[in-house]
Parts: sequence; structure tokens; C-alpha cells
Amino acid sequence: MFRARKHEFPLGKKTYVMGILNYTPDSFSDGGMYFTPEKALEHALKMQSQGADIIDIGANSTRPDAKILCAAEEKERLLPALEAICTNVTAAVSVDTFYPVCAEAALKAGADIINDVSGVFNPETAKLAAQYGAGYIVMHNPCGSASVSEYPDGVVADLRKFFVDALELAAKFGLPKEQLCLDPGFGFGKSYEDNLEILRNLQWLKFKGVALLAAGSRKRFIGTASGEENSALRDSGTVAAHTAAIAGGADIIRVHDVFSGVQGARVADEIYRKA
Repeated sequence: MFRARKHEFPLGKKTYVMGILNYTPDSFSDGGMYFTPEKALEHALKMQSQGADIIDIGANSTRPDAKILCAAEEKERLLPALEAICTNVTAAVSVDTFYPVCAEAALKAGADIINDVSGVFNPETAKLAAQYGAGYIVMHNPCGSASVSEYPDGVVADLRKFFVDALELAAKFGLPKEQLCLDPGFGFGKSYEDNLEILRNLQWLKFKGVALLAAGSRKRFIGTASGEENSALRDSGTVAAHTAAIAGGADIIRVHDVFSGVQGARVADEIYRKA
């Protein structure tokens, strides 16, 4: 079970779909498209109607070379849209952030999940998640999206150690494993070959009773594999990558295009979860 405040997501029964809402002017695929509270809410409601179980809103772009807002700037940008969404959607609401102060503000505004894209297990954010009963997503991100890290023992071994450490730290800081979700961080500090290696071996990164997120939507490795340079035209490739992830044990997929994500997940569930 993955628990996020009032929301419960039983693991193993279906794949849950997290719809991406980039509340930024400069995200790599759809920056600027939903950059008012009204447009953000409209898109959140559309994704919910298409079957999104979680709406994931981020106010800081993580694309290579993006300008990173400080915590105060991120909070000022985020809160008007977040408050509108939390008031009007029934799906769980997740917030991407690097900053514990923004995580706390988001939880006070009604968010259910903190999607920590900093690349480290943050004790402050973990304590906040425990205090509010919120979900905490921890992403493997050793050096950002603009660089590639070295993995002397292989990327899968490095990821597994990172996840084991995260589980131990969660217990130390009072966060139940049911409120933790692990994210391999496709595209962050990984080469093209590393991303494919993770997909081939995702079963080694699945821990019993702990949610696993696959967030490959429209990323560069999908463009390389498919030959599609336009990120907005990579949804078919995204479905293929996420189907492989579901076969390997992913519980949640994070997507730009909820319609194709939901359809792909339903077919993958019929193949793999009913076997």
C-alpha cells in the first residue's frame, strides 16, 4: 500500500497514472502551456477526467540549463495554482520541489505527496511527510539532468544501494514505508545506456510493500531510441518504455499525455498483473 494522506493506493492490483502539470515557462516539453492558475486547473481537471490518479505539479523546471528558482520564488509561483487545484480535484495532488520550506507550504495548502527531485533523502522533508501523513517520493539524481554520473559497479547496483539507504533513513526518521515511493530518476545523471539498463532490470529495484515510480515520459533516451527529436511527439515511445517498467514492477507511471498513459497501463496490467 502507498498512502498519501486520505488517498490509498494498493500495490500490485493496477498501475497508477501520475499526470504531469508543469507550472513553468521553460520545462522541456510543455513549458508555458499551463502557466496561469486558471489554465493549470483546467489541465488538472482534464487529466483527472482522462483517468489520472495523481496530479503532479512543479513550479521549477528540471530540464538541462534551466534557471532554478530559490525557495521563496518557487513558493510564490506555486501556491496560487496549487490552492486552486487542491480545492477542485479529487485525485491525489503531488508537488515537485527541492525545498522543505516549499514542501511544508504545499502540505498546508492541501497537497498529498511531496515529489522530492533533489536527488537526496532529505530528513526535513521526510519528517514533514510523517507529520502530515503524506507520501514522499525520493528520486535518484546524483548530478542533475545536464551531466552523466559514473557507476563503477553499474547503475542498477548504485540505484539499489541508494534505495536501501532511503528505506533505512525513512525508518530512522519515522516515515512508514507505506508513505515512501522510490524513483530511479530516468534521465538524471544517466547515460542513454544507463536508462535502458534500468528498464531491463527494474525488478531488482522493487522492494516488497514499497511503491516504485517510473517517470520516463518524453525524455531524451526515448527520443534517442525512437529517433524522434520533438519531445512532444514521444508519447508512443513513452508507452513502450512504461510498459517495460510495469513488467519490471513499477506501480506508478508519470506521464505528460494521460490518455495514452492510462490506455497503455490498462493493457500492460492485463498482460502482466493477471498472469
